[in-house]
Amino acid sequence: MRGKLYGIGVGPGDPELLTLKAKRILEAADVVAVPVKEKGEQSTALEIIRPVVSLDDKELLEVVFRMAKDEEERKRCRAEAGKQLTDILDQGKTVAMITLGDVAVYSTYMYVNQYAAERGYKTEIVPGIPSFCSGAAAAGLPLMEGNESLVIVPSVRAGKALEEAIAGFDNVVVMKAGNSIERIGELLDKYGRSRDCATVLSCVGMEDEYIGPLDPDREYSYFTTVMIK
Repeated sequence: MRGKLYGIGVGPGDPELLTLKAKRILEAADVVAVPVKEKGEQSTALEIIRPVVSLDDKELLEVVFRMAKDEEERKRCRAEAGKQLTDILDQGKTVAMITLGDVAVYSTYMYVNQYAAERGYKTEIVPGIPSFCSGAAAAGLPLMEGNESLVIVPSVRAGKALEEAIAGFDNVVVMKAGNSIERIGELLDKYGRSRDCATVLSCVGMEDEYIGPLDPDREYSYFTTVMIK
């Protein structure tokens, strides 16, 4: 019998925010698949689960997803990853692939889920807490209230979408915003929105956590979200 493939959202960084279901499935799985950009790279998702999931008897499998600029290269990489995982499923093993935050939010797992499902393999997605939800809680701020709108955009290659979001929506979440803090401030100025309405949520639940105002002089990691009220 073929094994089953799980996509597991491990949450934003705090191991205690891993769901009970995710922990149960990870501990029952034969193989824990760890997405990386290159072989041997340290995985933040793996470090999140280590304190709360027993991995002593687990086969840890690196699955490479290179962040190539060429779309065709990215597609080839996803197909190779899908083949790598389905070959293991053909051995009757259960595979649980971990991903930061929630599986449905900018997750590489969704590509291999589609690859496996289209070929008749059983798959299941286990949601995790998204970084912007965790960040809003840490900042003590609501994402939206009453009939307010909310839009989520990535700053990377967002182009006009980022400007339109700031210009036209009540609440904006800008993900992958580490290199766009200055640009966000400029757009707030342009559309008459106070910079005080923006809160930076960086490395929430991790060692270098920063929750505070826009500061263009500060260095931010990839795990940076800006919440604009």
